[in-house]
Amino acid sequence: MSVVHRLTAGWLVDHLSFINQCGYEVCDSFTYPGGVSFTASVTSVGDCHASTFAAASSLRDGPTHGLGDVIETEGKTATKRYVFREEFFDIFKPHIAGGPEEQLWQGYPEVSLKEVTKRKRKCVFNQGELDALEYHSKVRKLIWEGTLRLVQEGLKSGFLHRATAELSCRKNVVPGHISCGLAGLCEMAKQLPAVDESNHQAVHLLDDEASVPEQDLLSCVTENSSSSAKIVVLMGQKYLVPPKSSFLLSDISCLQPLLNYKKKYDVIVIDPPWENKSVKRSNRYSYLSSWQIKQIPVRALAASNCLVVTWVTNRQKHLRFVKDELYPHWSVKTLAEWHWVKITRTGEFVLPLDSLHKKPYEVLILGRVQGDVKEALRKSEDVLPIPEHKLIVSIPCSLHSHKPPLTAVLAEFIKPDVECLELFARNLQPGWTSWGNEVLKFQHIDYFTLLQNE
Repeated sequence: MSVVHRLTAGWLVDHLSFINQCGYEVCDSFTYPGGVSFTASVTSVGDCHASTFAAASSLRDGPTHGLGDVIETEGKTATKRYVFREEFFDIFKPHIAGGPEEQLWQGYPEVSLKEVTKRKRKCVFNQGELDALEYHSKVRKLIWEGTLRLVQEGLKSGFLHRATAELSCRKNVVPGHISCGLAGLCEMAKQLPAVDESNHQAVHLLDDEASVPEQDLLSCVTENSSSSAKIVVLMGQKYLVPPKSSFLLSDISCLQPLLNYKKKYDVIVIDPPWENKSVKRSNRYSYLSSWQIKQIPVRALAASNCLVVTWVTNRQKHLRFVKDELYPHWSVKTLAEWHWVKITRTGEFVLPLDSLHKKPYEVLILGRVQGDVKEALRKSEDVLPIPEHKLIVSIPCSLHSHKPPLTAVLAEFIKPDVECLELFARNLQPGWTSWGNEVLKFQHIDYFTLLQNE
């Protein structure tokens, strides 16, 4: 299970375990009587045309079967099993070491706001920094004490390890930067001829056809309704699509296909590309203004009593915007403020808790869409109310902005088998619809290892 320990304070989560439980098993080649080899269908989308990879062998005798058909033979159908590369979670030491007084297991230090500002920096703070410090002073005790309890459980069970000698000897071989060009492809898609909505399908099923025209991939929701993973080849790059998942690859200007999918979602998780100085300097990804984020049609996508979860940076400007402007604009009532706390494999904060530059935690704002009272009461039966504060503690992925899964931690607050949507997603998960201009980014096959042939 991705939840290793559950306490009153929150959850200790195993992000890597969650990914590998998604079922990345892809049908491999099988042998037809007579020795003819076939390979299961792999969807390919090139720069201009779609092509399908199939077995190189040609038939001499016997009937011809469609690509990807599983044929009952004397032998077994082989599968390839992929697992996410463990080295992306090899965080053994803090990025910046804290002082002895900030060691998690040394006991909670009572530090006032004045002491932090005096000890850390001898210059004038601007209003934004003062607001951030004030916020931090309110939540730091909850974060310290809750994280300590969860870390202690992790150390007892062996999930976390205080001694690092053997662990740190493991070579951390991480592939170089993987350039998949998905955001650029979404830009190119704007130059394609306009789609005739009256004749255009709203969804493409990966297990129905052997190829996906490029325009279909970018103009309708792609769905893998099968119980096995699929491989999509896009612009020469391979991406793994987990079972029972669906996605739309597009930018914010092309959201209509998601509305055409005609699903209403009971859970919507949003990870907006917030504007900040760091993003502007690095040019790592494009960002959206507050006005653009407000234009996302959450009301049109949300079912009655939909749970909305928004990832927010630690900037008070963004926190206030979500609670005071964004949620009211979407008719969402704020219910709770949770924190994702990042730790090492040894149970230390990845950054000093009182760091003035970056914090070892991020914020989630949870709320519910306001609608029909009777319908809301019906949907809230047999589920727990959302607690005002919880911690999600995990070893973070070293890949930028690869957030921990929320499926398991939200399970007790929602009914089973509800429709779930992630906006601005960079990866897929079973049972969810995902949207974004880099929605397949962390599905790139180079982030995975072929574990075994079965």
